[in-house]
Amino acid sequence: MISQELKKVILTQLDLDDFDLQDETMATQVPGWDSLNHVNIILAVEKHFNIKFKSYEVLRLKDVGDLQKLVDTKTGK
Repeated sequence: MISQELKKVILTQLDLDDFDLQDETMATQVPGWDSLNHVNIILAVEKHFNIKFKSYEVLRLKDVGDLQKLVDTKTGK
């Protein structure tokens, strides 16, 4: 399940008030989530959670649930 913390980081970066992010939500389904914003979202997530992703980790992400799992792994949750 997507944490409210991650959801807030993503929605803030996309300048959206609200969007129903689910584990299976893909970037193409979210308004404004294009390739440039993808990079900005990843950087914002890294900064917010004080973590660093490797390129191959980001390339493996298929949906928001994968991003949440990666954040959880990096933060030890």
